[in-house]
Amino acid sequence: MAAYGTVMIGRLADGVSVEDWMRGVKEWEEGRQVPGFQGEYTFLADDGRLISCVIFESKERYTALADDPEQDRWWNEKARPLLAGDPEWIDGVWP
Repeated sequence: MAAYGTVMIGRLADGVSVEDWMRGVKEWEEGRQVPGFQGEYTFLADDGRLISCVIFESKERYTALADDPEQDRWWNEKARPLLAGDPEWIDGVWP
């Protein structure tokens, strides 16, 4: 069975380091305990783009998180302020 997830492409806000982003990822992983979550991979490109790949066991598990008001609150209060603007999201299957 293929996994499902999302890729986020954005840029860190001025004064925010990749270490700041990774602290937030760790806080989310430890604090949220999301069913079906399989992992997150962060890539910082030479051109400054931040790419985060998040993998779930199924599209249903991913969609449940995406529709969760608590996740929306966490994103808007904790993660989004670390970015310079709205990121691009690409959802799909991890074969």
